[in-house]
Amino acid sequence: MKEIMKLGAKLLLICLVSASLLAVTNEMTKGPIQAQRDAASQAARQEVLASADEFVQLDEAAFTALQGEHPAVLEVFVGKAGGADIGYVIKTAPVGFGGPVEVITGVGVDGKLTGVRVGSHTETPGLGGIVTEESFYGQYGGMVADMVTVSKTEKTDTAIKAIAGATISSQAVTDGVNDSIDAFKALTN
Repeated sequence: MKEIMKLGAKLLLICLVSASLLAVTNEMTKGPIQAQRDAASQAARQEVLASADEFVQLDEAAFTALQGEHPAVLEVFVGKAGGADIGYVIKTAPVGFGGPVEVITGVGVDGKLTGVRVGSHTETPGLGGIVTEESFYGQYGGMVADMVTVSKTEKTDTAIKAIAGATISSQAVTDGVNDSIDAFKALTN
């Protein structure tokens, strides 16, 4: 019985030390991890609305009202150039084959899509993961901000060509773009 108590005390001590080290490591890396995420988000915003020299997050009251009607919207930034509004960058999270797909969409004030990027996702590598490649997301650039559809055969003015074998992933990105278009229309009407 005495041996079991000694073994239990040693195990408890090891667990306490390990948990303490993990907590300290978590605290030390929290800031740098958040800074890295912020830098990646800023880079994505710049890629989808390249002519902007500054991004201002939509104020909390307006965002809350928008999200009430458009729950897929995660964040909205107004892109500015020389102090004038030139477009919006809207992040959404539709559900794909493997789970949520982070879609960042740029929409110019003229109502045209300026770019789309796919952030974090859990789509199948080699199939659905192709949504992160320029050959796929580049199809959205320059389209008029109206409902976009998915075509299995060809790209048109209102449809993008789906990835063969990954129609659900293609549709998820398109759903995210359409959610962004709806949010854009709500913001500009």
